[in-house]
Formats: sequence, C-alpha cells, structure tokens
Amino acid sequence: QVQLVESGGELVQAGGSLRLSCAASGRTLLLYAMAWFRQAPGKEREFVAAIRSSGGSTYYADSVKGRFTISRDNAKNTMYLAMNSLKPEDTAVYYCAANRAGSSTDHTRYAYWGQGTQVTVSS
Repeated sequence: QVQLVESGGELVQAGGSLRLSCAASGRTLLLYAMAWFRQAPGKEREFVAAIRSSGGSTYYADSVKGRFTISRDNAKNTMYLAMNSLKPEDTAVYYCAANRAGSSTDHTRYAYWGQGTQVTVSS
C-alpha cells in the first residue's frame, strides 16, 4: 500500500506561482509512475502531468504545458508540481496519484490517490 499526502495548495493571484508536494509513505515510490490530476467544481477529473518512475520522461496536458513542471525526488519519496503563470481556470482540487503499471493520462489507471489540495487563483 502507498499513502499519498498533497500539500502546498492555497489562494494566489493570477500570474502567481505555487509548488505542490506529494509525500508518499508505506512503500518506496521508486517503482511507481506518478501523476497530478485536478478537478474543478462541476467538472470531471482531468489529467495535468505525469512522470515515469525513473523521472526520465514527463508528460503534460496542453493547457499547462510551458507553465507547469512535474518532478520527483525518489530519495525523499516526494513528487512536486511547480506551477507558474497561474490562471483562474487553474482553480481546482489537485490530486496526486501513483501507478505500478506505468504512466497514463487516464485517471482510472491509477490505484493510489491522495486526498487533494485546493488551489484557487483569483483574477
């Protein structure tokens, strides 16, 4: 079992920056592909970014490409999402997820989830 805990979400003005963290416990993250998803009120959960277990390859949704950066520190069992140039449409609950089977943009492929952290971007 892997337990995931997100942190770092808060209220920020448009154009600002935040860094989210996802700390894992229970098992090493070394063998797990990781991802960030987000869900805004009344909308479906959507893919944001993913990173392979080695950290060698990353994937982004078009809506965040060039603004967000996903990274991981396997020694610290932690994953990060650096978010720059934030927009009001980035407002959502952000979730981290882990998957033994490899990277995917499909949230149904991920077995382990955190409880989420709220990011609110004011205009």
